[in-house]
This record gives sequence, structure tokens and C-alpha cells, in this order.
Amino acid sequence: MLIVSLTGGIATGKSIVARTLENLGCYVDYADKIAHRLMEPEKPAWRKIVSLFGPEILNTDKTINRLKLAAFIFERENDRNSLNKFIHPLVLEEKKRIIEKLRKEGIYKIFVSEAALTIEAGFAKFFDKIIVVNCRQEVQINRLMKRDKISREDALKKIRAQMPSEQKFKFADYIIDTSGSISNTIEQTEQVFKNLNVDYKNQYEKRGNKKQDDQD
Repeated sequence: MLIVSLTGGIATGKSIVARTLENLGCYVDYADKIAHRLMEPEKPAWRKIVSLFGPEILNTDKTINRLKLAAFIFERENDRNSLNKFIHPLVLEEKKRIIEKLRKEGIYKIFVSEAALTIEAGFAKFFDKIIVVNCRQEVQINRLMKRDKISREDALKKIRAQMPSEQKFKFADYIIDTSGSISNTIEQTEQVFKNLNVDYKNQYEKRGNKKQDDQD
């Protein structure tokens, strides 16, 4: 199975690319969904969040108030970094468990991890291929303002809290620019999917040749 990272900054269009790859037959794993499970009441990540941000971060049912958490994370860099260092390894371990399960089932050729902070977390080497999703900053700002119903200033603050896309490009095997229409993004994604299938085939043949060499 080919292990692929799908990453990019906030509001750059990763979700469209992820859905397209899913529709094309990839197994897409969403880091946010794993993080949600890790943050359920009384789990280790939940306790870490409460220790960092206090009980006011909780809803009445003791679940994490994700809107408050998002606001705190972008405002408090030290606490954000502390939380990321704690949660990222837990998310990676869960991904490994899912990958091992999928390998045993033998249904999927391509596993895609959709996560914004893969490179920042230092996990780039774990993946066979990395797709970086990007768009023009003005497009990103407008999308974020519309999606989160926030001001331009707040949108810029969120964008600047993450690694610039240009720094992620050096890790990328494929770059998808979502500045244009949705149909153009889908077209680019379909081409990347074709390339990933070639990568899978090459990986399979390389491993087969290695096994043959070992036998010889």
C-alpha cells in the first residue's frame, strides 16, 4: 500500500482534494477525526487540554468546546506548541494502527492522510509521497473569512500561525493549486491520482525485485 500525506495550510482546499481522492478509490484518513476521538472526556488528550486551558474550555457535558479551543490555540503560541507535541504522536500511532489493519485486509492500494500539520510535526519521512495543497493568499484569506465568519485581520492571524506554503513545497512530490475553479482542482487531483497509481506500481515492483534478489 502506498502511504500518502495530503497537507497544506488552513482554507487552501484540502477537503475538495481529499473527497476527490476518496471518490477515486483511495482510503482517506482525516486527522481531525482521530483528534476528536483522542479528545473525548477523560482521555489523555482531553486531560492535557484542560490542564493547559482550564475548565472553561469545556461544554456542560465535559466535551471540549472546539470553537474556544481554536481561539485559544491561535492566540497562545506556547500552549499551542505544547498541545501539538502531545497530540501529534498519538495521532500518528493511530494512523499506523489503521494502516496495518488495511494492509491485512488488502482492499486499498493508496492510503491518504489528510492533515494540515504533517510537515510541522516532523512526520514527512513517514510517508511515501506528499501532496501539498496551496492557493493564492488572497483566495485563502477570503475563503477563511467566509468559512469562519471572521475579519480579515483574524484570518491573517490564523494563516500566519502556520508554516508558509512555500516552505512546504520542498517536501512535496505533488502540488495542487486550488486558486481556480473546483473543476480545475478536481482535474489536477485526478492527474495526481494517476501518478500515485504509477508510484504504487513502481513501489510494488521494487519490493518484488528486492525479494527476488534476497532469494538469489
